[in-house]
Amino acid sequence: MFKTLFNAFKIKDIRRKLLLTLLLLFIYRLGCWLPIPGFDISAILASDNNLSNGFSIFGIMNMISGNALQNCSVLALGVSPYITASIVIQLLTVAIPALERLSKQGEDGRRKINLYTRIAALVLSLAQAIGIVVAYKDGLDVGNALWAGAPTWLIGAGVVLILVAGGMFTVWLGERITDLGVANGMSMLIFVGILASSANSIAQAIQLAIEDITTVWTIVLYVFAVILIFGLIVFVDGAERRVPIQYAKQIKGRKMYGGQSTFIPIKVNGSGVMPIIFASALLTFPQLIISIFWPESTWYQQWLGTNSWLYIVLLALLILAFSFFYAQITFNPEDVSKRIQQQGGFIPGIRAGKPTADYLKKISRRITLFGAIFLALIALIPSLAFKAIGDSVSWGVLINAFSATGLMILVSVALEFDKQLEAQMLMRNYKGFLN
Repeated sequence: MFKTLFNAFKIKDIRRKLLLTLLLLFIYRLGCWLPIPGFDISAILASDNNLSNGFSIFGIMNMISGNALQNCSVLALGVSPYITASIVIQLLTVAIPALERLSKQGEDGRRKINLYTRIAALVLSLAQAIGIVVAYKDGLDVGNALWAGAPTWLIGAGVVLILVAGGMFTVWLGERITDLGVANGMSMLIFVGILASSANSIAQAIQLAIEDITTVWTIVLYVFAVILIFGLIVFVDGAERRVPIQYAKQIKGRKMYGGQSTFIPIKVNGSGVMPIIFASALLTFPQLIISIFWPESTWYQQWLGTNSWLYIVLLALLILAFSFFYAQITFNPEDVSKRIQQQGGFIPGIRAGKPTADYLKKISRRITLFGAIFLALIALIPSLAFKAIGDSVSWGVLINAFSATGLMILVSVALEFDKQLEAQMLMRNYKGFLN
């Protein structure tokens, strides 16, 4: 990857895109440290019970945004409203025929779906902003010079507007990065946010090691576990089942076409980290609703908190379900079988048509099962680790530094960024050759 970056900086057009991307990312990180007037950060940190848990809905938002929520910054919402809106619109596209037809109308259809996604992101930004203000209402700074003499409800409304504006500005930044053509903008913002929050947690762990030398072995063991999980994620991310395809020879005029052999790659983890994100959001979103309407209620946190056994079981089941759901969206055996038959291809030993579709469906289900089990284990490692270790401060800081889900997001984004850079460099070489 470093070699690809080094070669990319030698090309003027790609170097310009990379520098503009770095500038936009710098603006995003600057906004993550710009505090909102009207929030008392020290009061929030002193009474913080949600951000200390890196796997509650507020903890996940804080990790993805690079501690922007903990800093009470104008970009505290980060990309989480847009990601949730994208997931909801994607699910509705499968469930609602009108949206499904719209998704197949090319560029115009995608433009309309993107508009619906932005509207849904705006609504979710408003809901999450209200939830944050209600959850941390004790941190509203009534004595702030900007809000001097204003009632508490007006301060809260002003903070909500700032948070919503910051969330939509983050969406705009992500779209501008995508327009540059270097990588997916939202993925890059998540990537930078996780790296930033991880750097802060690692700094805290080093400070603990300096104060207590016995925690050094904890850090060494943790680094070994991170390297092991990192290697496992990279191995599974590149694993795939290659189904051989043979194309029959065809004579058209005086020329012979076809006759070559190829394969269909079916990835073990074709859905990526999306089942984990959606399953976690589905279980933790009610906590946001409860914090808005019933802020004193604690029953949901007790029974479905991120360290409870019920949460662990439900999370594993939802990840399995959504893995199969996304596998059906990304890989349709009937469509693949039809295209193979239309192009004069066949799988050796399998008849064309329905037998081919059934064969591909059988392989897809088996591979998806292994990928779903892998995702469930990756998602449950933090909760199981807290259950086994207990309330160790050093372990808690380290696990929040690089959660298994965060590592998986980092690996997926880094690999995708590397592939897109290589594709752009290859296209430039082709253009130079043709010219």
